[in-house]
Amino acid sequence: MATKRVQPASRKPRADAERNRDRILQVAKEAFTRFGAEASLDEIAKQSEVGAGTLYRHFPTREALIEAVYRTEVAKLAAAERKFAESMPPIEALRAWMKLFVEYIAAKKLIAPVLNTLLGGASKVFESSHVQIWDAIRALVQRAIASGDIREDLDPLDLLRALIGVANVAASPDWQQSAQRLVDILITGSRPTK
Repeated sequence: MATKRVQPASRKPRADAERNRDRILQVAKEAFTRFGAEASLDEIAKQSEVGAGTLYRHFPTREALIEAVYRTEVAKLAAAERKFAESMPPIEALRAWMKLFVEYIAAKKLIAPVLNTLLGGASKVFESSHVQIWDAIRALVQRAIASGDIREDLDPLDLLRALIGVANVAASPDWQQSAQRLVDILITGSRPTK
């Protein structure tokens, strides 16, 4: 009689494995920001204080690591919306989230070209992130409108377009500082007229 092999139930990763993964993602984000998508994976492993085998166990390819960094940044934006909404006045929550969005744009600018070269393109990755970003900014704007902090006719998409526009036309390396200043200008311009 043949015995049937039982597959082990999937289990939650160990805490140290999760910490290693998180540390790799943080170091990779910094490396990709500084050196571009061709940053040394060996150096990322070294800076993460893990061996190359640990890095490749979590992220078998450069593309997998880049995609994971991108998805992590989007998840941080979504989580920040909830955290800021719970802990800050509506207008300050919106301002803080928009400043975080500028950092997201910087990461996306470096990562997007590589994601676009992945088999099948990056459309699935970008599509799911678009929904999360849109939901976050819409919730923050609606909350700020309800509090009377910003004009009722403000379209959340206008805020995103302005910040993305600065990133796309800015050729200088200090575009992020300009975008951070633009957040304050946009918030001031979004206040109700008296």
